[in-house]
Amino acid sequence: MDWLGWAVFGLVATSALTAVMITAQLAGLTRLDLPLVLGALVTEDPDRARVAGFLIHLVVGQVFALGYATVFFLLHGATWWLGGLLGLLHVSVALMVLLPVLPGLHPRMASHRAGPASRAVLEPPGLLALNYGVQTPAVAVVAHLVYGIVLGLLLQAR
Repeated sequence: MDWLGWAVFGLVATSALTAVMITAQLAGLTRLDLPLVLGALVTEDPDRARVAGFLIHLVVGQVFALGYATVFFLLHGATWWLGGLLGLLHVSVALMVLLPVLPGLHPRMASHRAGPASRAVLEPPGLLALNYGVQTPAVAVVAHLVYGIVLGLLLQAR
């Protein structure tokens, strides 16, 4: 297993994924602010939440990169297309499992059953995160494809 490659390239791939997501948000393609959503788990202040969320996303990205690197190792090689396939699996789990359960775990996110008295500051993602815009699933797919392809290319080159 290439531990140095995993550590360095996991950060590069996570940064690329985050850059795609933030760029898409700033371009108005999605309202999903992933650093804010993750950081709001630990702090109420939105500015601090974005910083904390970015750091949390880097750590979570490293965990996923370890999973990708393990699959590459078990299959005896990394390729861009295998990284892309893993990225599709990754985004499928994120959109259909992780985000839908988030309102039940997140202290500052409303649930689908929240009424007008709710004090939650974040709306629930909804099916495929569509509450954050109709282009959100496409943005998430592109971002995770970038993540997987970057990991596959960099680990293949190593």
